[in-house]
Amino acid sequence: MTKTEHDDAGLEALFAEARAHPPRVPDRLLARVAEDAQRLQPRAARATQRRGWWAVLGGLPGLGGLVTATCVGFWLGVAPPEGVPDFADQMLGSQAVAEEAVPDFSGFGWDSEEG
Repeated sequence: MTKTEHDDAGLEALFAEARAHPPRVPDRLLARVAEDAQRLQPRAARATQRRGWWAVLGGLPGLGGLVTATCVGFWLGVAPPEGVPDFADQMLGSQAVAEEAVPDFSGFGWDSEEG
C-alpha cells in the first residue's frame, strides 16, 4: 500500500468552526448532576470507616491469609530450611560465632555411641 496525501484543509475548517462554538451544558443539568453526586457519596461514620478497613483487608478470608503469611514468614525466619541460606546469620555474622561456641563433646563419651 502506498501512502497518499490528502488535503485536510476542509476537515480542519470544520474542526475550527466546532471549536469556535463549543456546546453549552444547561445549568439545570449541571445542578442535577452535582446534586446526584452529593447524594451518592458515602456517609463518613465510624462504623463505615471500620467496615472500610475490613473491606480493604478482604474480609475474613483476607485476614486469615494475612495471619497465615505472618506465621509462615516468622517460622521461615526463625528456622529456615536447609536449602535456603540464613540471611540473618550472614548479615549479622552470628553463624561464625555459633560455630566457635559449639562445645567439643568427644571427651564426654558422646562420640562413642555413633560408631
